[in-house]
Amino acid sequence: MKFLTQYAINFGRLIEGKHEFQFQLKKKFFAHFDYDEFNSCKITAKVKLIKKLNLLELEFCSYGMINLNCHVSNEAFDYVHNSNMDLVVKFGSNYNNDNDELLILPKGSHELNISQQLFEMIVLSLPIKIIHPGIIDGSLKSDTLSRLKIYESKFKDKAYKRDPRWDKLKDLK
Repeated sequence: MKFLTQYAINFGRLIEGKHEFQFQLKKKFFAHFDYDEFNSCKITAKVKLIKKLNLLELEFCSYGMINLNCHVSNEAFDYVHNSNMDLVVKFGSNYNNDNDELLILPKGSHELNISQQLFEMIVLSLPIKIIHPGIIDGSLKSDTLSRLKIYESKFKDKAYKRDPRWDKLKDLK
């Protein structure tokens, strides 16, 4: 966990006003969260902190390249990543992170580790189904896709007989 201490912001020493921080995130960062979906990545995360008398406002912005495997063809490709997130930090009697946009720290706290927020922002910004751009535009040539096309053509060639019970469901539309 010593690795994640580099993502701690000591706001106790900061004066009121705007402050900016920048972090470089690579695969090692995500490995600390046991997340191994990325083949590699190079992400720049910028955090703008606005310190006020009784709260902190944080604006997260990240961008970069993530090398992912396609969920359809399992081909690796570079995904262009871009995401933003806002967070308000208030002070109360107990730590509470139940809300995505509000974090409550115990009174007297002077440091905030933002590694969890960075991780969640980046991972949750990814699409649910990751598809290689070559599949969408038809330019990807891979062994997996050629096999799928062979099976698709065999399926179409067979005398496919429909069950008439399913046709009745179309009438419900």
